[in-house]
Amino acid sequence: MTQDEFRLMANLSPQAAQRWYAAVRDAMDEYEIDTPARIAAFIAQTGHETMSFVYTREIWGPTTAQRGYEPPGAKAAMLGNTEAGDGRRFMGRGLIQITGRANYSKCAAALAVDLLGNPDLLAQETLAARSAAWWWKAHGCNALADSGDFKALTRRINGGLTGLDDRMRRWELAKSHLTST
Repeated sequence: MTQDEFRLMANLSPQAAQRWYAAVRDAMDEYEIDTPARIAAFIAQTGHETMSFVYTREIWGPTTAQRGYEPPGAKAAMLGNTEAGDGRRFMGRGLIQITGRANYSKCAAALAVDLLGNPDLLAQETLAARSAAWWWKAHGCNALADSGDFKALTRRINGGLTGLDDRMRRWELAKSHLTST
């Protein structure tokens, strides 16, 4: 994938494509997101999750759902949030929005970076992209992309089909502009 293909696939300005291209390309290479099907699906899903590579951290209200990230509670426990403030501290960050102390811990171990001590690192280009690509591979998204089952892929990433129309639009756009790997 060239920088120009990335710009067209993700519908980015030349400046945004220049900002993100190397980090995204390197992360995809590292985690075997290396076929047209995988690349198009990854660009589409991360494009949706970040609102076109703009937001690398969750927009914090806190909303009712975000309040559920705080202990005690079932959602907080599922995320591994054990201390007061963990909900905000370990809010979604990166191109796939890694969320919760437990997920930050797993990601930190995989990337060999202190994300528990400095969770904001996931909002920076290189780690935003690497964390997303790591999560993608670790959760079987390459196989789902290979299968072409974009709804199942969306459920794996989102837990449901939130934003499916936008994700599908981005997927079709990405596929239409990808001519090489």
